[in-house]
Amino acid sequence: MVCPRCITVISSEMEALGVVFEIDRLGEITIFGHGQVDMAAVKQVLAKHGFELIQDKDELLAEQVKLAVLDLVQGNVTTNLRNSDYIAQRVGQSYSSLSKTFSKREGVTIEKYLILQKIEKVKELLEYGEMNLSEIARKLGYSSVHHLSNQFKSVTGLTVNQYKDSGNRERSSLDKV
Repeated sequence: MVCPRCITVISSEMEALGVVFEIDRLGEITIFGHGQVDMAAVKQVLAKHGFELIQDKDELLAEQVKLAVLDLVQGNVTTNLRNSDYIAQRVGQSYSSLSKTFSKREGVTIEKYLILQKIEKVKELLEYGEMNLSEIARKLGYSSVHHLSNQFKSVTGLTVNQYKDSGNRERSSLDKV
C-alpha cells in the first residue's frame, strides 16, 4: 500500500472508523490505542479494498523481505551491499534468521524469490521494448547476458527469443510470485 491513492483511501476509511493511526513511508499502518479499536472492522475495511491486516510476526517479516526485494528489483535503491546484506540491513535482522523465517512462511528461499522477481521484471522490460537484453542484464545486476538468459530459461522454460516470439506474454504480479 505505497501508492498515494491507496494511502488516501485507507486514511479516509480509518478516520471514518475513528481509528488513530500513522502510515509510514512503506505504507504500513501503526494503530494507536489498539485495545479500543474494533480490529474486526479494520480487517473488514482493509479486505474491502484488497488489503490485509498482518498481525503475525513471521508474516510481517516475510512482507518486509518482499518489500526489500521489490525495491532491489525495481531499482529503487542504489547500494554497494550484496543483496543479502541489503535485505538484512533493511529489515534489521540477520539474513540467516530472515532466510529461515521467509522459507518456512513462503515455501521458497529469498534467493529464489529474488530470481523470480527479476525474471518478471525482465518480462516487463521486454514488453516495453525500450532496452536490449544487455541493458536489461546490466540494469538488473546480472554479471552477463548469458547468466540472465540461463536464469530466464530455467524459470520460464523458454529462451528469451522464444518468449518474445511466442506472443504468450503471461506474467505474474510482482507481489504474487
